[in-house]
Amino acid sequence: MAEFGSRLEVICLESDAFYALVDEVVARLKDKHNAPLDKWIDDEEAMRLLRVSSKTTMQKYRDEGMIRFTQPSRKIILYDRESIMEFLEQNSKDTF
Repeated sequence: MAEFGSRLEVICLESDAFYALVDEVVARLKDKHNAPLDKWIDDEEAMRLLRVSSKTTMQKYRDEGMIRFTQPSRKIILYDRESIMEFLEQNSKDTF
């Protein structure tokens, strides 16, 4: 806690930047503690990694075979984290 008379700094971030920062911190902590990341992730985490907000987009990615998924039951769809990272790499653009 800040001492009386000291200066308090406030840092403002857009929500996307905040969640990207949180993801980065979590990834670094997991790396530091050698905790493996889950191979199969839910739609919420997959959408956050891909920075999409539409389940329709996720459906399109599944239908077109862009990312791997498994469907252990009718209402549960899990995504392969590695295929999402590969998808992002394949669609990255080199800078000049």
